[in-house]
Amino acid sequence: MARETESGLPIEPVYGPEALAGWDPAQRLGAPGGYPYTRGVYPSMYTGRPWTIRQYAGFGTADESNARYRQLIDHGTTGLSVAFDLPTQMGHDSDAPLAHGEVGKVGVAIDSLDDMRLLFHGIPLDEVSTSMTINAPAALLLLLYQLVAEEQGVAPAQLTGTLQNDVLKEYIARGTYIFPPGPSLRLTADIFRYCKAEIPRWNTISISGYHMAEAGASPAQEIAFTLADGVEYVRTAISTGMDVDDFAPRLSFFFVARTTLLEEVAKFRAARRIWARVMREDFGARNPRSQTLRCHTQTAGVQLAAQQPEVNLVRVTVQALAAVLGGTQSLHTNSFDEAIALPTETSARLALRTQQVLANETDVTATVDPFAGSYAVESMTDDLEGAAVELMEEVEGMGGAVAAIEQGFQKSEIERNAYRIARQMESHERVVVGVNRFQLVEEQPYEPLRVDPAIEARQVARLARLRDERDGAAVSAALSALKEAAAADAASVNVMYPMKDALAARATVGEVCGALREVWGTYVPADAF
Repeated sequence: MARETESGLPIEPVYGPEALAGWDPAQRLGAPGGYPYTRGVYPSMYTGRPWTIRQYAGFGTADESNARYRQLIDHGTTGLSVAFDLPTQMGHDSDAPLAHGEVGKVGVAIDSLDDMRLLFHGIPLDEVSTSMTINAPAALLLLLYQLVAEEQGVAPAQLTGTLQNDVLKEYIARGTYIFPPGPSLRLTADIFRYCKAEIPRWNTISISGYHMAEAGASPAQEIAFTLADGVEYVRTAISTGMDVDDFAPRLSFFFVARTTLLEEVAKFRAARRIWARVMREDFGARNPRSQTLRCHTQTAGVQLAAQQPEVNLVRVTVQALAAVLGGTQSLHTNSFDEAIALPTETSARLALRTQQVLANETDVTATVDPFAGSYAVESMTDDLEGAAVELMEEVEGMGGAVAAIEQGFQKSEIERNAYRIARQMESHERVVVGVNRFQLVEEQPYEPLRVDPAIEARQVARLARLRDERDGAAVSAALSALKEAAAADAASVNVMYPMKDALAARATVGEVCGALREVWGTYVPADAF
């Protein structure tokens, strides 16, 4: 039976020299750390030092998440990655009616500077790299982080980390948007300008294909729609008067790693090559760092199963190996119990140990891009590149990523692919161990981590105390100044500065987002009617 890749491209049972006939290694590969970066963005890659080992964590209250971060650091994590709860992601305080039942459930609840201070208590912010998975209210969380660092005596120029800050993919695949695309892109450009001036070592955006993949995107779609969003962000920043080389070196990307190891390796290599060409040829980037696609990777949560959850340890290991062989810059490995609930301390430690085994007990750090010249992988890299470029050209023909989003193109393409995958699973054409084959008659019981429902009441009480203690007049004045800035011309006013003043006065996340909603409105998708 003929086999296909996850992208629906043919995969041959045998590849030989004919697969690369007329193939120019110098043009297609280059050297590691050299254009077009197929072989990696740094000359030495992991032979110099391994990838950054991150673990994504956050649940309940700030002090509970702080305890988990300390445990991860003690066990050898080299970078923190913060998960926020849904109310925080949507710009609502924990006492908002819409937040009821969701406080602290899928991440940590952060309502104010007080919470951010607790979240990083005892963690020196000049010694850790922190990634924050937050999008529509990303600016607020970055400023809260900066304020806490300044309280620690850490200068903003010392801070390192990454802000996800990718709202376009929220309209496509995830749904935690607040404002319409226009104001959202303005806020993104303001973050770019602010970080260049104030937090120069910070990665201002992590343009994300991960969530599209979790929604059902194929590897080709993941590359194409992610890079098309990247093009839109670059154009937005340039339209504000920034030179491409002023901000492009701080752009980063976020991809998934699936169990289909060979295609995933090819995916990372193809994505780097496409982005290098786009940045150099379409945008005239001169700085080599502006041409490099640096990425964080997370193993595929959507491929984990609640049935026989211990099998997920095997899946995560294969996925992590695919990311490393593909040349990722940092990696988060999912815990084996995440299809059931939030990870326990034990399962989070096992996920961390998976990366440590790869980094310390295998030979994957001994050489750069070990698949270079492989008939199969080079052919798959070329095939994926061609399929992704074709999709990017379709998006461009519609007027770019935002115009395509408004027409529902990316969303419908991803949904079509998700349906294809679901049909393959139902027909057993796609085998999922423990789910549609090799099942157990009776599953072993597993006790998951449960978030205390009393967390919401405690968080609401903290907010009440905050509002009683703070200077209400100062907060009102700061929020008024923020609204004036949001209503002003984007080219002349950066909203980050009055936003920081409001947060420093102890305005809450919900109040700041509410002030911006009054000026910018909220986004309602066309298919919501």
